[in-house]
Amino acid sequence: MSATTEPTADGTAPGAADGAAPETAGATTDERVLRTSPLRKLLARPELGSVVGALAVFVFFAFAADGFLRATSLSTVLYASSTIGIMAVPVALLMIGGEFDLSAGVLVTSSALISSMFSYQMTANTWVGVGVSLLATLAVGAFNGFMLTRTKLPSFIITLGTFLMLTGMNLGFTKLIDDTVSTKSIADMEGFPSARDVFASTITVGGVDFKVTILWWLGLVALASWILLRTRAGNWIFAVGGNEDAARAVGVPVAKTKIGLYMGVAFGAWISGQHLLFSFDAVQSGEGVGNELIYIIAAVIGGCLITGGYGSAIGSAVGALLFGMTSKGIVFAEWNPDWFKFFLGAMLLLATLLNAWVRKRAEATT
Repeated sequence: MSATTEPTADGTAPGAADGAAPETAGATTDERVLRTSPLRKLLARPELGSVVGALAVFVFFAFAADGFLRATSLSTVLYASSTIGIMAVPVALLMIGGEFDLSAGVLVTSSALISSMFSYQMTANTWVGVGVSLLATLAVGAFNGFMLTRTKLPSFIITLGTFLMLTGMNLGFTKLIDDTVSTKSIADMEGFPSARDVFASTITVGGVDFKVTILWWLGLVALASWILLRTRAGNWIFAVGGNEDAARAVGVPVAKTKIGLYMGVAFGAWISGQHLLFSFDAVQSGEGVGNELIYIIAAVIGGCLITGGYGSAIGSAVGALLFGMTSKGIVFAEWNPDWFKFFLGAMLLLATLLNAWVRKRAEATT
């Protein structure tokens, strides 16, 4: 049979597999050294869908709400976003690692209560209460992670139990110690002014007031992005969320990674709790219930997958910004705030669908 000149299915000339030279130089190009186009890189970003949604919401309220574009209004939007974003960042990292934390909302209140009651009852400098609160809050995060890794129960069950225990403890201890459902004011105690400067101060730039929580938020986003993209721990987080068994097989410390992620959520709860306390100098024991869903929603809107292994810290920040623009945009537009949850739910569904579409397009172009 005579030799054919048709190329084989892999694009090389016959005999190339036996060492013969291919017909074209392009056939020898290794796909691993092909340059990735900017479009492919853009489509591969987890936060792309949320960025598109944020731009759409911004443009919408710019026309629908008078005064939305004022500098003072934008500072209000950023403040509302930061109070969500401080928690959305570590929650996003936890979700990338494949887990949830339903106790995150009440843990913020627990952090504030511990700081306030310890300072007041021990007549100590408020910074002592802040330090004790940090240790206690991190201990709760470590407890969640330890219970998850040792019992192998779903994080939903573990953190739901923690949520219920913290809710009861917040109310029970506050009534036991202060005889009311709120803490005593610590505004006149030593250390309060300096602690307020750190956690609840206002910075004036160009005649516009900005809350210091915005700086905390941006700092956490930068830190989390660096961890995810530039450190070995970031690789571990993605690996654990993508396939825990495979990650363990290649030597990833799965248990330590998950405990660390839960302690990261606890650290965010500590920052938010101190802001809550030093903004108002007293805390209601029943606050925080339901906020854990808001943090998860912000992370999902920002591109995090419920199944883990995919997402970004920047995406969670955009998700929190979307939340802030929607909540304050409705107020600026003078709409009935009862519709807020409707817009939040619609935004969640649309962002999730858009993120799924973007991910499919990214996979199709690779």
